[in-house]
Amino acid sequence: MSQKQWTAVDRYFSETLVPSDPVLDAALQANTKAGLPAIDVAPNQGKFLQLLVQLRGARRILEIGTLGGYSSIWMARALPADGHLTTLEFSPKHAEVARANIARAGLQKIVEIRVGPALETLANMEKEGTEPFDLIFIDADKPNNPNYLPWALKFSRPGTLLIGDNIVREGEVADPSSTDPNVQGQRRFLELMAAEPRLSATALQTVGSKGYDGFAMALVLG
Repeated sequence: MSQKQWTAVDRYFSETLVPSDPVLDAALQANTKAGLPAIDVAPNQGKFLQLLVQLRGARRILEIGTLGGYSSIWMARALPADGHLTTLEFSPKHAEVARANIARAGLQKIVEIRVGPALETLANMEKEGTEPFDLIFIDADKPNNPNYLPWALKFSRPGTLLIGDNIVREGEVADPSSTDPNVQGQRRFLELMAAEPRLSATALQTVGSKGYDGFAMALVLG
């Protein structure tokens, strides 16, 4: 097995099950033109997120980590007309690109981008009395994932679905001696999930055009 083969299979899945979409294609092109890192989810992963939103029947979504808004568009498209997606982005430049992509998708009334350090934004949201979310997608700076999880729980209710991306780190997540802060952040994130009695959690490995990685998923029980 090789990266070439994983990419070919992902391409086949996307071409077969996830037809090319001009709005999403334009978002990726705009991200590249703006010099954003090419770390968006793959099209078939975006569709997976969209299906999770639909399966959950979500009306309110919190996304921690916007980048250029590609995953935001996938998820927001699955919301009802009165749904709402709040996405948090540290970089003003990334947020500017995301706003244009989201407006092109006609989702600016559904998607709210909040700019600044996510932990500060989350604290402000608590002060504002923000209501719980039905689905929370955590895909930002991995060393802070252990700090994002308690906030995700604050903004959850029974039945909320939590998703943490980029868990596997090319397999290094299984190495307790790793000095990579991304790996240590994800390990602590998983440990906190396991220790939290309000969560029923699992994690899956994936291979594809984005390499060898995976995601964690947890259901809030109470």
